[in-house]
Amino acid sequence: MRLSTLNSQLALGALLCASAGFAQTAPTTPAPATPAQATPAQTAPAARPTNPASGATNRVASAVAVTVSKAVSGQIVGCPAGLKVSAQAVCLYSKQAAATVRPAVRGALGTLVLGDWKTSGQASSLLVRASAGGPLGAYVLLSPVTAQETLLVVDAAAPSAAASSAKPAAPAGVVKGQPYLLGRDLTGVVNVVSLGAGKFRLNVAGETALTVTAGQKTAQRAGGNIELPLTPATDGKNLIFPVAGLRALGCTVSDNAGGLTIACGPDSIGVKPIVF
Repeated sequence: MRLSTLNSQLALGALLCASAGFAQTAPTTPAPATPAQATPAQTAPAARPTNPASGATNRVASAVAVTVSKAVSGQIVGCPAGLKVSAQAVCLYSKQAAATVRPAVRGALGTLVLGDWKTSGQASSLLVRASAGGPLGAYVLLSPVTAQETLLVVDAAAPSAAASSAKPAAPAGVVKGQPYLLGRDLTGVVNVVSLGAGKFRLNVAGETALTVTAGQKTAQRAGGNIELPLTPATDGKNLIFPVAGLRALGCTVSDNAGGLTIACGPDSIGVKPIVF
């Protein structure tokens, strides 16, 4: 499910909730509220549920919904019939402004967040991993109901969305069980340039450039050849470089909670390696 579609659906859901009692429908001529008029706070459930996950909700969506509910003091509500989400979806109402809800949700989810909020109009969407460093597992949709009220939807990620996090098929020459990185994963510490015909030049600041060839352990640099511990590969476009070969570039590799930290000179990045 594309984010633009999700955002448009969420905006529809917010409007449906407004007509269902979470926000008053604005009259043709704006008029101040009177004591007889119901307010969102009056129509919302009096007590917040301790677990906003329904029986149909999957494990990841349930965990994310619980975290989000606690972060924004959310109350469970029925998802509007016109909102095209799965039976696993959990809809939450928060009596807080969207500008307050967004950072609260992102902070509560921490390392599970994949990127930042994507906004289209008034609606926003946030992708959430199934586990730290893991594949896409759920998403959070957000739309303001009024200036001080927000509707949130937590749903399991569609298989088509999760496919973007899948690892590529194993190319010829890779060793199963060994960690590899795509050339683009090294952006920020290693400059990878394709020379064509399976050759790539790797540049690290302060180090002599290294030229590698897919399918060959022997690499070239000024002054002679060196042997890499494992053979680089390619999927026809990207360099697939063994993590063990980074030491030939003067880089250091260390474990972190989400994968690996690659440090080359003064620069470092966190990456999730591919293990075929």
